[in-house]
Amino acid sequence: MKINIKVHARSKRESVVELPDGSYKVEVKAPPVDGAANEAICALLAEHFGVHKRDVSVVTGATNNKKVVEVIK
Repeated sequence: MKINIKVHARSKRESVVELPDGSYKVEVKAPPVDGAANEAICALLAEHFGVHKRDVSVVTGATNNKKVVEVIK
């Protein structure tokens, strides 16, 4: 499944919150440098959905705070 997310990098906490429109707000502690935030997003979403980290990937928006992420269940 593909989901739309809005990312807040360098946050004080890590969380995944589903918004009323069906998208997600994801907060990660990692900085948006050298793909560190994208890796943290994939790990956090994998934990949230109960899948392996390899089953989560950023499809579009690798350098943007609005992303489309694919989760394979």
